[in-house]
Amino acid sequence: MNYEVLTVLLMYLAGVNILGFFLMGVDKWKARKRAWRIPEATLFFVAVIGGSFGSIIGMQVFRHKTKHWLFLIGMPAILVLQIVLIFFFWKGPITILTM
Repeated sequence: MNYEVLTVLLMYLAGVNILGFFLMGVDKWKARKRAWRIPEATLFFVAVIGGSFGSIIGMQVFRHKTKHWLFLIGMPAILVLQIVLIFFFWKGPITILTM
């Protein structure tokens, strides 16, 4: 794999995970202040585009959305799906041996 592509990809993932962590913290702070909140769709969107790990860490650190089953199941499911997809893209297509 081209190291420049890998570097850009890792920088992107670091940035989007920091964003996911940050958004969980901001939303928790806004919830305490009873202020305008970050929509749940936005939190999930950041997770889907690669920020699932940061979002999960943010949920735990800020104790935010930890009682909502959609977040308890959805965020880890997104992370597992992303790991599986990375594995399949990394290793290439599965070949089935035929006899």
